[in-house]
Amino acid sequence: MKVQVCIIGGGPSGLLLSQLLHLKGIDTVVLEKQSREYVLGRIRAGVLEHGFAALMREAQCGERMDREGEIHEGFFIAHGGGMSRVDLHKYSGGNSVVVYGQTELTRDLYEARDRMNGKVLHNVEGVTLHDLKSDAPYVTYRDGDRIERIDCDYVIGADGFHGVSRKSIPKDVLREYERVYPFGWLGVLSRTRPVSPELIYSKHERGFALCSLRSQVLSRYYIQVPLTDTVDDWSDEAFWAELKRRLPEDVAGRMITGPSIEKSIAPLRSFVAEPMRYGQLFLAGDAAHIVPPTGARGLNSAASDIYYLYHAMLGHYQNGDDTGLEGYSQKALARVWKAQRFSWWMTTMLHKFPDNLAYEDKLQSTELEYLLSSEAAMGSLAENYVGLPF
Repeated sequence: MKVQVCIIGGGPSGLLLSQLLHLKGIDTVVLEKQSREYVLGRIRAGVLEHGFAALMREAQCGERMDREGEIHEGFFIAHGGGMSRVDLHKYSGGNSVVVYGQTELTRDLYEARDRMNGKVLHNVEGVTLHDLKSDAPYVTYRDGDRIERIDCDYVIGADGFHGVSRKSIPKDVLREYERVYPFGWLGVLSRTRPVSPELIYSKHERGFALCSLRSQVLSRYYIQVPLTDTVDDWSDEAFWAELKRRLPEDVAGRMITGPSIEKSIAPLRSFVAEPMRYGQLFLAGDAAHIVPPTGARGLNSAASDIYYLYHAMLGHYQNGDDTGLEGYSQKALARVWKAQRFSWWMTTMLHKFPDNLAYEDKLQSTELEYLLSSEAAMGSLAENYVGLPF
């Protein structure tokens, strides 16, 4: 097979880039290790920056998002038994976010690729990247007993943290930065009415909690737990009881509980790999960077990578201009590190760190007090939460 762009990874990043390029007449193929059912079974974040929502519309995939997604102009921070609202619309100059589940977004992208007869290959094994420093890179994979080959101009690595793409960059070229946090998030999805029309981030002496939602009949809740905990340690009853302890009494009192339809623990990690380009290979999304979910930057950081790659590819194929390709890594990383800073800040401000000194705990409380008392600090929070400009 010969294509212009070979994309490794059939999650939202790879599918979105494939769709955008297809609409401009640029030929792509997407290789995905897992089945479509597996990809659509992954439960992930659902807060989309306004810029990401605009990119979905440009990809002709935003109709259901605009119909079913919820526009949120603010969120709450629970602390000291009460709640304070962060007015995103007011402090960001009129912007907002869209709450729309990543699973639904991915389904919309798959359906768009199907409508356009896009090439998406699933259950692909043994993917290997070759001759990345040459002008004629290629990708091989196993199909039963056969080795299949795809010749291309460029390879996009959108295959996540554990994928093959980043590992194809020599160790003496790649530099990795990482921080592993001493806790995880236990998340529960339930078919219940959300306790609040807007998200609630809760700072509590027992640990962090988050009340989120996927729709008006589907709720997503999280509590901070030690890394040693497993899902088996937490019955539904124990989860609901602990969640309520970490929320203001009036919120806990009106919460509707029910059986979990998905339950998982996600460890929190900050990670960045540099550079995001090696020869004709370009990394995007979790293949190059991961953030804690506290500030809802993960999927949105991936979307900014796709925005830069899309426009860089357009410059190359339509105008013979490689400026965007040459500057991709530097430009993408500049925004990635700002997202890292914001997620790190939100995480350190709102979570309970088991090894904190009393001094650090007082600073943490003071940081929140300052945020809630300062118009300038609120403006900075809102600007980052709705999404920095591409």
